[in-house]
Formats: sequence, C-alpha cells, structure tokens
Amino acid sequence: MKHKTTKILNILHQEHIAEHLTSLSEEHQLEMVNNINSLDLSVLSAGETSEERGSFDPLFAKTFKQIEEDSEKYTEAGLKAIKDGKVGAVLLAGGQGSRLGFDHPKGMFNIGENRELYIFECLINNILEVKEKAGAWIPLFIMTSVDNNTETREFFEQHDYFGYNSDNVWFFVQEQLPTVDTNGKLMLSAPGKISTAPNGNGGWYASMAKTGMLKVVEETGIEWLNVFAVDNVLQRIADPCFIGAVIKSGKVSGAKVVAKADPDEKVGVLCLEDGKPSIVEYYEMTEEMRTSREADGTLSYNYGVILNYLFRVDQLNKTLTVKLPLHRAFKKIKYMNENGEIITPDEPNAYKFETLVLDMVKLQDDCLAYEVDRKKEFAPVKNKTGVDSVDTARELLRFNGIEI
Repeated sequence: MKHKTTKILNILHQEHIAEHLTSLSEEHQLEMVNNINSLDLSVLSAGETSEERGSFDPLFAKTFKQIEEDSEKYTEAGLKAIKDGKVGAVLLAGGQGSRLGFDHPKGMFNIGENRELYIFECLINNILEVKEKAGAWIPLFIMTSVDNNTETREFFEQHDYFGYNSDNVWFFVQEQLPTVDTNGKLMLSAPGKISTAPNGNGGWYASMAKTGMLKVVEETGIEWLNVFAVDNVLQRIADPCFIGAVIKSGKVSGAKVVAKADPDEKVGVLCLEDGKPSIVEYYEMTEEMRTSREADGTLSYNYGVILNYLFRVDQLNKTLTVKLPLHRAFKKIKYMNENGEIITPDEPNAYKFETLVLDMVKLQDDCLAYEVDRKKEFAPVKNKTGVDSVDTARELLRFNGIEI
C-alpha cells in the first residue's frame, strides 16, 4: 500500500511528500497513507476557474411593494409549511473569525458593547421569533469545520443553545480539500499530515449527504432547506413570508436580495445566464451591465445576493451528481517546513480550493428573487473596521432596536 501511494505521489509530482512518507515509522506511514487515500487529489490539476460565461439578462425581483401587497397570503403559506415540518434551516458556520482578530469560530464573536451578545446568539434569537409565530421548532443543521467543530459544539452546550431546543439542532462537519503552495505542491500541517482546508460554502449539501444529515431530512419529511451564512447578524431565518412567496411562485428556489447601494457596489448580482438563474460577480460585470438602467431609472442588474437561499430538497438531490467547479483562493495557511517547524505566514502563501453556493443556484430551473430592506436584514460582519465591519453591524443592530 505504501509503495503504491509513493508511486502515485511521484506521478503527481509530489516527490517531497513521498520522501516525507518514507521517513516515518511503519505505524505513522500507515496513518499517512490512510490520510492521503481519504483526500480528493483531483485539486492538483485544478487551475484558475476560467469558466466560459453565457449570455446575461437581468432577473427582476419581487419588490417590497409587491411582497407587502400579498404578505398575509405568503406568511400564512410559510407558517403552514413550518408547522407541517416541511422547512429546515442550514447555518454555514465553518469559518474562523481571523479577519476580526478573533482566533475562534466566527459565530462565537461577541458583538455586544454593554452586554454579551454573540453572533450565534443573534441568529438563534432571529429563528426563535419564527418558532414563536409558528408554534413549532425548525430543524437547524449547523455546518462546522474540522478546525472549529469541537469548540462550536461546546459553545452551544455552555450557553444552553441560547434557548433553542437542542433536540432540533444537528451539527455536521464540512468536507476538507488539500491546500497547495504557489508551485502547486501539497503542504504538511504536521508530521505525516497533509494540510487541508474547508471546501467552501458550496459543499454544504454534499457534506450533509456524507455525514448522514440527509437521512434526518428524509425521515422528518423536510421539503425545503433555508441555507444562510453565519456572518450576517440580521439574517432572517426560515422567514415565513419568504418561504410562502417561493412556494406560491411555484419556483424551486428563492434568494433574498438587496437593491444595490450604487452601481459599483462589490456584491454578486442575481441575474439570468442563458435563461437560468445565476450570479454574476461584481468584477465580472461589463461597464454596460454595471450602468444599464430600466425605464423607471432602476439599475438593470440591481439585486445583490446576501447568502440567504431557499432550495427545494428534491432539486438539491440532483446537484449531488454534479461536480461543482473549484475556485482557488489565495490565503494565509500555516504549514510545516522541511525542518519540521510550523510556520504561520504574515501574508497569503498558498491556495485553498472552494466550491461556492452560487454555483448551486445555477443548477436550479428557476429562482425567485425576493427583495429585503438592507437596513433590516443585511448587517455583514466581515471586517474588524470599515465597510461591513463590527462597527457597521453594531450600528444596524441598534437601528433595529436590539440592545447591544
């Protein structure tokens, strides 16, 4: 087995790993061989994602006004789906708070000023509001990573799940992919251990399948999954009006969107690509797309996604047979050098590979763009200061009457 593994490593031009493997004791060699065999080494042939994009057209959202006119009908349909146990929520919480200067899971960050108020707590408070309205618990699946799984679980236990019923919370671990240095070489994180990193937010459903979570979905009769990111403290989760609007539309997916603050705002825009729902990143948009306006003066490509999606489970199952494109991200990644020293770089030094949830949107037949008020539902915590920061999120929490 060891001989076969070293042969494969040499064929893949990873001679340094093969050499390291042979330097280990028999017992540790076996461990490393098992580690290598569990990895998806196809990333070694993944370069920059240079996907050929199709023909773009605007995708107009169901606006505030339209939603308001039918909000009673939508909310009733959404609450019924929740009461009937047809809706589950998926919290993507695999990330660390390193950009906030916080060396723990991002959800554990205390955003309070005069009291303790954690990001996880904000999100649980939001879903508890829906639980009160519906009179039913929403199954909550929390995706962690290899690095933060134990700490996240312990944090929830220590805080008694912030009042949520722990019987309705399931944790699952996101899959990992190998990282490579700037020369495309695998890295070691410790003796006998290949460096890996979480495989991006697009891997959530495949990770649910691999960890047995889809059995829970199937056995409990969940038909819709609302997936959302950890770093938006105003995220409305399992929002009955949103769920009802998507169900009533007859579409297989929905996306909460906000009107762009200005034509150059750095946000992915929901649009149509070759007639199918898609997301075009701000840096992919042409000058014409950025500035094009409709007859009423609104931007043609106006609606930015906030990573709050609703997917129909039967359609999600189809995505499991498709290999999502891999996107390379240049990051600061700890590694072990040839002298056995663990190096923590000050600057980005290596690539991690990510699948993105936006590529899952492209696999849907259609998608309802559902406009929300950014002041009430979009307070991202991405940076320590400046735009989309701890400060701006605190300001928006106060604006919404939340004591911090």
